[in-house]
Amino acid sequence: MCDRCVSKPATSLSRRSLFGAAAAIAAAGASLRPARAADPAPPSISPDAALQRLREGAARYAANTPTNKDFSAGRAARAAAQYPFAAIVSCADSRVAPELIFDQGPGDLFVVRVAGNFVNPDGLASLEYGVKFLGIPLIMVLGHSGCGAIDATIKVIRDKVALPGHLPGLVDALRPGVQAAMAKHPTDLLAEATAENVRHTVRVLSSAQPILAPRAAAKSLKVVGGVYDIGSGSVAMV
Repeated sequence: MCDRCVSKPATSLSRRSLFGAAAAIAAAGASLRPARAADPAPPSISPDAALQRLREGAARYAANTPTNKDFSAGRAARAAAQYPFAAIVSCADSRVAPELIFDQGPGDLFVVRVAGNFVNPDGLASLEYGVKFLGIPLIMVLGHSGCGAIDATIKVIRDKVALPGHLPGLVDALRPGVQAAMAKHPTDLLAEATAENVRHTVRVLSSAQPILAPRAAAKSLKVVGGVYDIGSGSVAMV
């Protein structure tokens, strides 16, 4: 039998196949990298301007004169990237919807929600991502009137109520703000505890290393707090 008739074992890829495989691997790797991670663009809006934009949106919502109605606008652009101008740490309460409260559209706000609007390691990591890789210049911690998580924490501390499941862990996170409010002996403990919980979370975020604190010190990031009144629809800074 001649040498031409004998098939050679496929011990290596052809040059074309090798280049094709390398390109596929590179493309897959690129798809896994965070958007703008290598070279995040600087914020296109200052912290103060971002806060003003939130204030104006909140005023429109409270007055029932919202401007964001066409949610399909910009859908194609949002599929490629996100450029939120502010991050909101809000309660998981179904009556608290940050995009509606601040009259913003999809892609405008980077929202982290948990009952009691506190920050745990997962929430902090989410905010760090938003600040470092998305260039977010403003974080607002948003409490709200009649917060059930704050009320439950008050009852646990004051009345020794026992909560089931994983709820005691939530109470532990809210305890610092509630205890600070109790020390003031306010007329409306729930309202004061809600505000103190917001202030406590603002302090935690402002001093969070290694990403948020340096930016807050350099004034490229602002961390503020507010309380949303469910009845009136207004937001008051605290």
